Amino acid sequence: QVQLVESGGGLVQAGGSLGLSCAASGRTISNYIMGWFRRAPGKEREFVAAITESGGGKYFADSVAGRFTISRDNAKNTVYLQIDRMKSEDTAVYYCAADVSIEAGTWNSRFWGQGTQVTVSS
Repeated sequence: QVQLVESGGGLVQAGGSLGLSCAASGRTISNYIMGWFRRAPGKEREFVAAITESGGGKYFADSVAGRFTISRDNAKNTVYLQIDRMKSEDTAVYYCAADVSIEAGTWNSRFWGQGTQVTVSS
């Protein structure tokens, strides 16, 4: 089992930036594709970004490409998500995920964090 704890959520003005962190415990994350998902109010959870085990491959949802950056530090067992030029539609609960995969065009994950709220004010 991998336990994931997100931090860094909060209230940000539109156009601002925010950095999220995800600290993992229980197992090393170096063997997992890690990622972030989000659930906006009244919507289904959606894929945001993923990063391969070594960090060499990164994937983003079209809606966030160019504004979101995903990174990882395997030595610290931590994954990060940097959000820039924030928009109101970025308001959501953001979930860290471990052992991320894609099948038939749908991203999913085996392990999930509890989530952290991000709210963008206009």
